[in-house]
Formats: sequence, structure tokens, C-alpha cells
Amino acid sequence: MTQTGPTKQKILARIADLESQIRRAHEYLQTGAHAHWHGFRPLFNDKIQNGRVAPPHKDWVRSVFLPRRERLLRKAEKLLDRLEP
Repeated sequence: MTQTGPTKQKILARIADLESQIRRAHEYLQTGAHAHWHGFRPLFNDKIQNGRVAPPHKDWVRSVFLPRRERLLRKAEKLLDRLEP
């Protein structure tokens, strides 16, 4: 049985978190679920439409959010591969 160090555990947790974010983004694009998830929150101000906070634009999720998260996931997986003997 191999023992996992704290660095490897942190990377595995990061990979699980990124996979969860990617799954939520895909669900949002398909069904509209998770529209007000905190991960889609804008950096500065919410967009208000008809007195309500507007959900993120689907093109932004598809073209910006997903590629960034997928790139981070690939980097984390490469780092994990380098740590494993």
C-alpha cells in the first residue's frame, strides 16, 4: 500500500474540484441548472435584468469558463503524473 503525501492529496482535491466545476458548467449549458452557482459569479458587479440578477451568458461559459477550467485540469493531471514514480 502506498502512502500519499500532502502535496499529492492537495493535487487530487484540486482535480476533483475542477472536474466538479466542469460538470456544473456542462449541466448549465444543457439544462440551465446551476445558473446562480457562486463559481459563475462576476468579479465586480452582477448584471441586473428586470430587477433580478441575470445568469451568466452561455457563450461566456462555453468560450471562457470551460476552456480555462479544462486547461487547469490538464496542468494538474500533468503535475500528478510527474509526482507519481
